[in-house]
Amino acid sequence: MNEIGLAGLGSTLASLMFLWAVAGKYFPFNLEDLLRRRFVKFTYRFYPYIHVSFPEFTGEHLKRSEAYSAIESYLMSTSTSKARSLRAELGKDSSNLVFSMGYSDEVTDDFDGGRVRVWWSSTKSESKTPTFSIRPAPQEHRFFKLTFHHRHRDTVMERYLKHVLESGKAALIKNQQRRLYTNNPNRDYDYRMLNWSHVIFEHPASFDTLAMHPDKKREIIEDLKAFKAGKEYYARIGKAWKRGYLLYGPPGTGKSTMIAAMANYLDYDIYDLELTAVKDNSALRKLLIETTGKSIIVIEDIDCSLDLSGNRKKKEEKTEEEKQKESLTGKPKEEASKVTLSGLLNFIDGLWSACGGERIIVFTTNYVEKLDPALIRRGRMDKHIELSYCNFEGFKVFAKNYLGIENHMLFETIQRLLGEVQITPADVAESLMTKTSSRGVVEDANACLEDLIQALEKAKEDATIRAVEKAKEDAIASKEEVEDGPNVEKQQSGEFCKNEKASD
Repeated sequence: MNEIGLAGLGSTLASLMFLWAVAGKYFPFNLEDLLRRRFVKFTYRFYPYIHVSFPEFTGEHLKRSEAYSAIESYLMSTSTSKARSLRAELGKDSSNLVFSMGYSDEVTDDFDGGRVRVWWSSTKSESKTPTFSIRPAPQEHRFFKLTFHHRHRDTVMERYLKHVLESGKAALIKNQQRRLYTNNPNRDYDYRMLNWSHVIFEHPASFDTLAMHPDKKREIIEDLKAFKAGKEYYARIGKAWKRGYLLYGPPGTGKSTMIAAMANYLDYDIYDLELTAVKDNSALRKLLIETTGKSIIVIEDIDCSLDLSGNRKKKEEKTEEEKQKESLTGKPKEEASKVTLSGLLNFIDGLWSACGGERIIVFTTNYVEKLDPALIRRGRMDKHIELSYCNFEGFKVFAKNYLGIENHMLFETIQRLLGEVQITPADVAESLMTKTSSRGVVEDANACLEDLIQALEKAKEDATIRAVEKAKEDAIASKEEVEDGPNVEKQQSGEFCKNEKASD
């Protein structure tokens, strides 16, 4: 093409661009969008494939999509054998690598005996527009794209995607590390902070290592097993799929260990809710919404977390120094939580408790008698579990786990002392660990048992001394009551005579 032809082509293009701009300015509709839609509709007549996108983050608060997570987990097995680009991450217990499909790659998947073939691709794009959401949006948008022939539309929509989500969720639970969440106390002062932060949950407690009577332990396990398999049952009776547990007993009796054993048995995450860090009932509801299913929501020492009786202390007046400090930092002094008993009851048993499913709510307390009966009644705290002082059955569990023995000549003495003395499982465990070497090997089981016997005898002596002192105090108090009795009667009699004379 000569120079004259090039000049003519450039002039033609310039004219078309000018006409396009004029048309876009004077026509009452967007001509560009109209032509694009017509072009897409025209090409679909000759392009038989359908595309479905699954973004990673969705919703108002940009929560990670459960569908995206399930698809990612499902594709891990397919990606390892077919994809050319892989991403590697540490899997459950950080013991092995888990591979997933890399970005800008594509794998095929066959379904229904090979009669249906689909294509999965993973894509990411950088965020170019600023966001003004309360929670900042991620800088890159990731999504999976599913492509299939239009003749398989019904099969893919009705059966294949259901198969992918169910298989993916099952694999996700199997491979995902359990997490321990806690609510962030400074969420109100920093909008960029998430409501929950987490660490990997690696507590080794299990029901096998729990020092408890076998019958009681078996009862708890059966209850947890029935709850985990009770989705259809709860739906049939019209109740939210949740269950409440109240763990009560003296300090050191294993309440926190019991929660860890429950989480490990069910393979659930734990949300450790600190009520004193929750601003009000509205903030409590927001925290509940962001908890996931298959989780245990824990409020430890519920009797100390808040004054739920309604008799709150009056707020102290702020000093001039505190006011000046607030004006300089711009951050107000941490105020007492305004969570009320009714707000907490709605959290565990109201409409908001039905947000999601398969949740267990656990309260712990050292003093069950201090709790409001409305808080712990059946239907809210469905199962009450008392964790008391160590008995001989619990000691045998410790002896087997700590010392590797199931019988010993000192067991009879220990059994007799445990029947006479109240000692916590934590104290028993500490006595059995005193002769363990730095390599974790028990050097002398006999010495460990003798240490325990000494601790039990010392506890027995202390209990006897306390009983004698209490008896003396009671005797003195009783004597004072007897001596004060006639004086009180004389005083009352004198007051009666005075009143009689005054009336005369």
